[in-house]
Amino acid sequence: MAKITAAEVNKLRQTTGAGMMDCKKALVEAEGNFETAIEILRKKGQKVAANRADRDSSEGAAIAKVNGDNTSGVVISLNCETDFVAKNDSFVALANEIADVALGLNTIEELLAADFNGISVQEKLTEQTGVIGEKIEIKGFSKLNAPFVGSYIHAGNKIATLVGLSAAVEGADVVAKDVAMQAAAMNPVALDETGVDQSIIDKEIEIAKDQLRQEGKPEAMLDNIAKGKIKRFFKDNTLVNQDFIKDSKVSVSQYVKSLGDTVEVTDFKRVALG
Repeated sequence: MAKITAAEVNKLRQTTGAGMMDCKKALVEAEGNFETAIEILRKKGQKVAANRADRDSSEGAAIAKVNGDNTSGVVISLNCETDFVAKNDSFVALANEIADVALGLNTIEELLAADFNGISVQEKLTEQTGVIGEKIEIKGFSKLNAPFVGSYIHAGNKIATLVGLSAAVEGADVVAKDVAMQAAAMNPVALDETGVDQSIIDKEIEIAKDQLRQEGKPEAMLDNIAKGKIKRFFKDNTLVNQDFIKDSKVSVSQYVKSLGDTVEVTDFKRVALG
């Protein structure tokens, strides 16, 4: 049997993130062959992943990344099963590393197939499932391109947002971050009224009409009153129409125009755990 040194065990641990005993066992089984030991640990990960496939992974880390010239950004969520794992520094570091890879890609499928230090991102997730003993997966992925992109990550990595502005002007970094914070806090359903799905509008109209009927309003008046309630729904639930959280006297759209009359929010992306 090959003699396994502490240095070899530590090297395997640094490479895979697996525990010391798991690394030693893998090296013993591999008779000291480093690459074979890595493969043994990955196979263990596959077994654990298969056993935990039906587990709920509602905890994790939501991460936002923006490129160097602030023209493109990505938000992802790396999910796990428990808050204990989600708060682990190495887990958050892994989420950030995966987000760095994601920044140059357009879809979650591209991300899972992308190279991650010699293996695919999907293989890395499977490997880490074996190391950590919990289901690890990427649940959220959104990309945003704009003349200026800003980001915000809520404390504890529970929510991450991106906001695109129509111009890269002085002060855009502050405004974009403020609006990204707004999107995190207020969870709008769409950018503006044109982006609200018709099924949501229909549902809100029916809710409004039911409330009005319970209040004894005449049937003939319901449509007009309901239209007013829908306008209020748009104001409360679409990003650019919401009251700005730092100054409720202005809307988000009006706040953004402090950068210039033609500047507007082009889009936003939001990823949240749970």
